[in-house]
Amino acid sequence: MRINISNVANLPTKYGNFKIQSFREGVKEHLVIFNEPLEKTPIVRIHSECLTGDTIGSLKCDCGDQLQFALKTIGEKGGIIIYLRQEGRDIGLLNKVNAYALQDAGYDTVEANHQLGFEADERNYEMVEIILHHFKIDSIKLLTNNPKKLQGLKHIEITERIPIITKPNKYNKGYLKTKKEEMGHLL
Repeated sequence: MRINISNVANLPTKYGNFKIQSFREGVKEHLVIFNEPLEKTPIVRIHSECLTGDTIGSLKCDCGDQLQFALKTIGEKGGIIIYLRQEGRDIGLLNKVNAYALQDAGYDTVEANHQLGFEADERNYEMVEIILHHFKIDSIKLLTNNPKKLQGLKHIEITERIPIITKPNKYNKGYLKTKKEEMGHLL
């Protein structure tokens, strides 16, 4: 797999001053947001793109809240956010909107994906290992509630799991219940 890597640039934000770098894998361009200097075992958040939650502020999921939590944590304590272009658990935006419509009709998030012919979660985390190796990192403290991320890193030691705490709302309570009960999320 051929990976193109951008230069490093400054990214001042309301959460602090970060550095950014992009990694292109085929047509997908992933973003890495980090503080320097990096610790030997940094805090890492693997965040999959969620246009509706991250950008528009959808209340149907907790993605935007998780990203804000990660930015605040990394801004205060240092570390890395790896923003993967895996919209809708890697089913793409069009299919994600179709899954939303199925959820509006009464399906939960897992059932909706199955109705569209997908697994509950189509993502993989190979790119994360490539990015971490680029930064010469072989052990991390992972900021996640998702057990698939804990299992998905084969060549990276996870020394600690740091939970992400967000506040549920009336629109995402069922979604969070499904993530916990059917997908094993550690909520």
